[in-house]
Amino acid sequence: MAPVRIAAQIHPQHAEYGDIRRAAARAEELGVDVIYNWDHFFPLYGGEAHGADANDGKHFECWTMLGAWAEATENVKIGALVTCNSYRNPQLLADMARTVDVISGGRLIFGIGSGWFEKDYDEYGYEFGTAIGRLHALDEAMPLIKGRLVQLDPQPAGPLPILIGGGGEKVTLRIVAQNADIWHGFGDVPTFTHKNAVLDDWCAKVGRDPSEIERSVGVNPKHIDQADGWHAAGAVEFTIGLNGPDYDMAPIEEWLAWRDQTNAAS
Repeated sequence: MAPVRIAAQIHPQHAEYGDIRRAAARAEELGVDVIYNWDHFFPLYGGEAHGADANDGKHFECWTMLGAWAEATENVKIGALVTCNSYRNPQLLADMARTVDVISGGRLIFGIGSGWFEKDYDEYGYEFGTAIGRLHALDEAMPLIKGRLVQLDPQPAGPLPILIGGGGEKVTLRIVAQNADIWHGFGDVPTFTHKNAVLDDWCAKVGRDPSEIERSVGVNPKHIDQADGWHAAGAVEFTIGLNGPDYDMAPIEEWLAWRDQTNAAS
């Protein structure tokens, strides 16, 4: 099993960009392994605190920000958790990812998913369609993305691992088994353990060695008492979400200490 990694997802909402840049710098300084943002056009929560709708407030676009992070950081891996397949032509998206990877010196994790936030689609003129339709579009996009990546000149500077997020057992985890280097899931330890087993089953069906796919999980920082359980179930990357404008790093520090202890013991 790979060494444990701690990731910070810096939610690009309810903050000025200077706050976000400082949060990314502080996370790297603390020793976080990966810094993620997300790929939306509006806040996902918290607008009520500003006297507005939950999805109102300051917000910044994903890939422009990743390009800035590629220049502003030095060693930490960066990526979107996750980018939405619906918002960009898949071959263009491959080129964007390659470009950010080169700028960063090979530190990009290419996170992708099928999309779910209807307001993004409605406000920006994309067809929302159905959940299964968006999954089929992701399924069709993955060979195009991978095919374009091998044609680009120059090539990515690093391994450019593909992370796919989601836990749907009939389609999503099959797409993960066929295409991903990292699977990102959610849920408590029993839920994660079950989804992990379903992914292993899909790997057997499509002829993929399940050990080729690293397992990642989004965690509530208060649940560090469950960290060993997630790790025993196969998780090697643990992602903690941070909201603006303060981006409190205190929970991250406790998880980093657990990471160091766990890696030293293995």
